[in-house]
Amino acid sequence: MKPTTPLLSWPGKIFRFYVEGFRSMTVGRSLWAIILIKLFILFAVMKLFFFPDILSRDYSTDEERAAAVRNTLISR
Repeated sequence: MKPTTPLLSWPGKIFRFYVEGFRSMTVGRSLWAIILIKLFILFAVMKLFFFPDILSRDYSTDEERAAAVRNTLISR
């Protein structure tokens, strides 16, 4: 008996496996939403407060910033 769907390659089978799994999730969707919200908070919000743009604070032009980065990379 022949299969009714065309044969898929390994990447296609793996992709289809995950798509079908995510479609049938109920609790997992809310858990993934929580994970994505936490990642957003970690990368977007914390960057604003804990990682200021030091180059724009210390140097006024792009040429000065490039020279500072170049000197730092060469001197290390």
